Amino acid sequence: MEQLLALEMVRVTEAAALASARFMGRGEKDEADRAAVEAMRATMDEIEFAGTIVIGEGERDEAPMLWIGEPVGRRTPKGVEDNPEIDIAVDPLEGTNLVAHGQAGAITVLAASEKGGLIHAPDTYLEKLCVGPGAAGTVDIRDSPTENLKRIASALGRNVADITIVILERPRHEALIAEVRAAGARIQLISDGDLSAAISTAVSGTGVHAVMGIGGAPEGVITAAALRCLGGEIQARFRYRSDEERERGAGMGHGDEDRVYRTEDLAPGENLVFSATGVTAGDLLEGVRFFGGGARTHSLVMGYQTKQVRFVDTVHMFNRDRPPSVRL
Repeated sequence: MEQLLALEMVRVTEAAALASARFMGRGEKDEADRAAVEAMRATMDEIEFAGTIVIGEGERDEAPMLWIGEPVGRRTPKGVEDNPEIDIAVDPLEGTNLVAHGQAGAITVLAASEKGGLIHAPDTYLEKLCVGPGAAGTVDIRDSPTENLKRIASALGRNVADITIVILERPRHEALIAEVRAAGARIQLISDGDLSAAISTAVSGTGVHAVMGIGGAPEGVITAAALRCLGGEIQARFRYRSDEERERGAGMGHGDEDRVYRTEDLAPGENLVFSATGVTAGDLLEGVRFFGGGARTHSLVMGYQTKQVRFVDTVHMFNRDRPPSVRL
């Protein structure tokens, strides 16, 4: 199931990337997001499976499609075996502002698993600590950033001054940034896209060694799926912004804000699949490149059981009757 699901899911993220990339640099972040959502939803409905959105665009009254609990996929009357029940977590466009301003690093992304394989999380914040395979098992989010920086550096055989930490540039991170600087580590501040940065911790050659700070809970669940496939680690704690969010989280079983959620808690599935497609060029993925009569996309797709990581380079021919000249 996992191999077939991976091939289908990359079609979904490719479609969303192609649709949203047309809004690059136009200053229309909401339109770019809407295009990604609509393309992702339409492509899912072409695939024969019984899917349910468990991490999506929000509650049903907040999102016209890809809302939490929404059924997706093309059900057939063949039976359960031909309509596997799949839980899906989506971020149709991570980095809406990046696309709107023509900046690097925007991606379309989803994670899928057997039913129950992805945690149901409210649309709130998580405090996150993400590391790659080399430092997995050595860090503890309950300890200070300084202590964790020392552990990461030691695990990687480096000095603290030689590791790079990605942090979202937000006022809430002023104290964290000051402590990391005082400890001597290098910092890469980003405006958006902590999910993509977290994946980069587990990919050799990206130069990213950890992600620290508070970001979206939905992105944290998708990050967990990716890091399980790659052998990395995420640790997280819920950080609610209001009593309403706290109440909703408690209703989902996440009332203890001191509880540390680990990678397997957020994405416990045994048939995990992760897919991401670049929208604008970044360190990990190329962006969508349009040419006469077609486009080219660059995707990352991986499965937990298969232990495979694929980079997929796809040429999309919009006009097959008059095939374009493509430089492969």
